Amino acid sequence: MEGIVLALFLCVLLALITKYLSIPPIPFYIIGGVLLGKSGFALVNSDEISRFFSQMGLIFLLFFMGLELKLDRIAANRSSVLTSGVIDLNINMVIGFVAAYMFGFSLLESLVIASAFYISSTAMAITSLIENRKLMMREAETVIWLMMFEDLALILFLAIISAGDQNPMLFFIKIAGVLGIMYIIAHYGKEFLISLLDRSDELPILFTFGAVLTTASFSMYIGVPETMMVIALGAALATTDPDAFEMHARPFKDVFLVVFFVFFGITINLAGGVNMMVILIISILAVVSKFISGILTGIFIHESALAGIEIWGNTIGRGEFSIALAALYGSPIVATTIAGMVIITSIVGAFTAKYCTGLRRWMTMPGRRRVTHHSHGH
Repeated sequence: MEGIVLALFLCVLLALITKYLSIPPIPFYIIGGVLLGKSGFALVNSDEISRFFSQMGLIFLLFFMGLELKLDRIAANRSSVLTSGVIDLNINMVIGFVAAYMFGFSLLESLVIASAFYISSTAMAITSLIENRKLMMREAETVIWLMMFEDLALILFLAIISAGDQNPMLFFIKIAGVLGIMYIIAHYGKEFLISLLDRSDELPILFTFGAVLTTASFSMYIGVPETMMVIALGAALATTDPDAFEMHARPFKDVFLVVFFVFFGITINLAGGVNMMVILIISILAVVSKFISGILTGIFIHESALAGIEIWGNTIGRGEFSIALAALYGSPIVATTIAGMVIITSIVGAFTAKYCTGLRRWMTMPGRRRVTHHSHGH
């Protein structure tokens, strides 16, 4: 219990500092955990209580992911979503996989690293757009579509890797069956759910918390990963009143998720055969690969390479979902490699998100028009 208290105290301190400086807190939570854990001052060890809180953080993160899947909006803008998403997926997954495999990771380890390498931090991307007052820019919508496509790709990846040694057909039948039940309940119980969420007492919060934990427990009983089922629950409940569910689940997610990041850092062992040069090279490639995919997305969607700079600047940071993948499927070396990449890219991404608009203006200055005359960016 003392470890949880110390970790939470550090979280509050780091949250205050990062909010004051307007920088993403995730890398600093991880760094704080590293300092508290076996690679630092060895003040805190992971135990059953911390593992429970960390698991809750992961579950509520994925529940939120399901709530934020706006399938109707994706369908209405499928051309832009598919074009930008396929470019982003192919370039970053391929570069991430090839780099990891060339550094000696196994096929499965390389796939996990490539997935973490590919998926940007939705929280960092949206927060940077809001804080830098860029939501009204045309590229902001493209960034949001990219985040939605990446969420869908992550769900598919989780489904494939979670099947493991199970019969694939039986596994997907189970998922389809549970999905069907959830959507039937959400559809026919929509009025009841909305009336329940409108209450001003403790029932909406208790129902939301209970629904997420019950789903996670039931999924383990039927042999389906709880990660898949809580995403499905979020997607089903998003057809009712997603804003209300987000409001009632947010306190759990915010507290548990911070604990998850800190204790993920605590479990990292920097002396466990990790090559810091490998982490640095993969992190540099992660920045470069998003630059390539961003520029190509800008050209294909906005007919402007300069628009791609804006997209690149806001999608560099890897974060919550990369760490979730590392925690779920990564070996100690893979988890440490992903953690290092998240720390480096999220810090770099905070600066690129803030200054990429200035970079665009610099590139369109009169003396540089000769270089950028083919672009229609502004």
